Order: sequence, then C-alpha cells, then structure tokens
Amino acid sequence: MQNNKLVFGIIIGALIGGLSTLFDQETRSRTKVQYLSAKRKTNYYMKHPSEAVQNARVACNQFNETFNTSADNAINALEQVEQTIDKVTNRKDVSPQKIESIK
Repeated sequence: MQNNKLVFGIIIGALIGGLSTLFDQETRSRTKVQYLSAKRKTNYYMKHPSEAVQNARVACNQFNETFNTSADNAINALEQVEQTIDKVTNRKDVSPQKIESIK
C-alpha cells in the first residue's frame, strides 16, 4: 500500500509542478511548439515505419561506435595511469645505495 501512495504522490507532484510552470507565457509557447513538433514527427513515422526503424538502427550504431571509442580511450588512460604508478613505485623501491652502485 505504501508503494501505491509513493507513486501516486510522485505523479500528483509532477502534474502540479508541470501545470504551475505553464503560468509563464514563454513556457506555454515553447511547450506548444515542442508538442506540435512531436505530433508531426509521430504522424510521419506512423506513415513511414520502415524509416523509423532505419533511423533507430543508425542511432544505435552511432551509440555503439561512440561507446566503444570511449571505452577504448578509458582503457588506454587506465593503462597509462597503471604504468605511471608502476614507475613511481619502482623508483621508491630502489634504495640510494643501489643508485650509487649503478652509477
């Protein structure tokens, strides 16, 4: 029962918040423009479903490429950090006497 009250409260709060923002003229006009744009796009894709699927496929492929590139960059950065840490820790392990004997 508590979950229902929580969800109900969230929905009511969102509705009240959304309606209160519509007191502003600029917000109302922008909302109207966005609604009409979404309606137009929805009608277009309802009439051309194959294009909607194609666009979704292209968007997924772009996301995958971007994600893979970002993951590769993150892995490279982590490897560089690891190498730097290894260099720093190896230098600390070498005592001053060993450095003199190497020279």
